[in-house]
Amino acid sequence: MAKVTRRLIPLLMVCYFTAYLDRVNVGFAALTMNKALGFSAAVFGLGSGIFFVGYFLFEIPSNLILAKVGARRWIARILITWGVISGLTAFVWGEWSFYGIRFALGLAEAGFYPGIILYLTWWFPSSYRSRIIGIFMTAIPISIILGSIVSSQLLRLNGWLGLQGWQWLFILEAIPPIILGVVVAIYLTDEPAQAKWLRPDQQQWLAERLEAERVQREAIRHYALGETLLNPRVWLLTLVYFGQNVSGYGFVLFLPQIVSKFSASVGQVGLITAIPYVFGAVAMVAWGLHSDRTGERSKHAATACLLAFAGLAVCIFIDNPVIMMVALVLAQMGQSSIAPTFWTLPTAMLSGTAAAGGIAMINAVGNLGGFLGPSLVGFIKDSTGSFSLGLFVISMGALLGAVVLLALGHDRRLEQAPEVKEKLRSA
Repeated sequence: MAKVTRRLIPLLMVCYFTAYLDRVNVGFAALTMNKALGFSAAVFGLGSGIFFVGYFLFEIPSNLILAKVGARRWIARILITWGVISGLTAFVWGEWSFYGIRFALGLAEAGFYPGIILYLTWWFPSSYRSRIIGIFMTAIPISIILGSIVSSQLLRLNGWLGLQGWQWLFILEAIPPIILGVVVAIYLTDEPAQAKWLRPDQQQWLAERLEAERVQREAIRHYALGETLLNPRVWLLTLVYFGQNVSGYGFVLFLPQIVSKFSASVGQVGLITAIPYVFGAVAMVAWGLHSDRTGERSKHAATACLLAFAGLAVCIFIDNPVIMMVALVLAQMGQSSIAPTFWTLPTAMLSGTAAAGGIAMINAVGNLGGFLGPSLVGFIKDSTGSFSLGLFVISMGALLGAVVLLALGHDRRLEQAPEVKEKLRSA
């Protein structure tokens, strides 16, 4: 498993690093783009969030195609397509072109994240999954930590070759995913049976262990794709993911503008914005590892949701920038720790095409929260002149997730039976 981790996870992390950077770099571009193009906070929030409408429409078809043609070819296609479209964002001229390019970017990137989650189930047994997803998802805080610093510096290229700084930001940050698309097409391995970099006995051990877990899941209930898309438990998990995206994206896309209100310069905004994500990266891995060691999932995800809620909600009572930053750090620690434990829940009950469709549906519908969150923050900021009420409102998304998870509880049927545990040990 160490060899599999070393071979796959660094590349997937770099890919997700660029994905998240190209998804949220618009938050830094807004520091100068909004004024240059005459965007209000509401226009920016709607344009930022409309990414997730395109994402929603193509998410399930994209993941089903990945399951059919393999991760290597499909992820390479996604990387190259979104890189090109992200670069074209530099040439928007008004609100409708901004809406259109963000919608197209969502279409292009659809299927990447759930495709990776599905791909990880092809390689990592369930007892490894939470920590592996946690390690993989540290690409998010790393992309924001480094992206905050790099993006703020790229804004200083204002006037170079006749382009503004925010235009250079989109152009230069679009190049890495295009290059990575080529690397993925050459380097990624679709499944253990094709892994010539594993010894035959290692391939056999991994295949037998993954098969034993598949048999266990399907012995409980073998879901067809149609049954999965109508399953109440899957829809409740979708509601959880929707809530955490309302709070997560409403926070991340407006954080640079929130920090700029602390009387910080453009360069300082990049450094200050990185602080919550440093702590979030540590919390994400630690919480995922603790979940794997204890075998408990639902309460871990619910606790993370509650911390995210508390950190955002309390901002409505805070005026001091330092105290507010402490609250935002705690909020991001909770927000970062949700997904590594959350995604173990659907992957524990689904397999095959049902897993591809179910994971895609949860991610697709759930990511509509990424449309609602920024739109709410932008509208409330224009209406009240303050970000604090907007943070309080989007915190309700994380609270919703916690309530649903605690009500849903843990499906004990998904725990490994003694005979399955013995089979896995022998494998």
